[in-house]
Amino acid sequence: MTDSSAILRLGPISPAASGPLYQQIVEGIKREVLANRLTAGSALPSYRVLAEQLLVSLITVKRAYEELEREGITFSRQGLGTFVAARGNDRTRADRRAMARAALRAAIHAGREAGISDRELIQMLRDEMKPEPTESTIEPLRGRAP
Repeated sequence: MTDSSAILRLGPISPAASGPLYQQIVEGIKREVLANRLTAGSALPSYRVLAEQLLVSLITVKRAYEELEREGITFSRQGLGTFVAARGNDRTRADRRAMARAALRAAIHAGREAGISDRELIQMLRDEMKPEPTESTIEPLRGRAP
């Protein structure tokens, strides 16, 4: 294991958060892969190191790593450790796209049940997709005279 894999920033893993601890670890690692902070071939910390960092049991980390391997995000090599798979980012991105599509389908269904027309739903989606004004886009307008 290399020094670069020694610290993995997954955010807080807590029994108070929603979902089992192992699932929180899985989601945290997927976020790191999706953000390219963990790239193909990157070594993950050993079970023991990650369990100590997150203050969880070895069994919890082992279960998370097994789930990631089952999903094709990581692979393990006996005696060497666990690594991000070459297609780990693609699989994570595909999962996120599928979740987004399901959320859109649910929103469409809820809108139709509320009597909203497809045209209105499309306009609502366009409105929600408009970028939020930021300080850089507001600042030039402040300097102009009315």
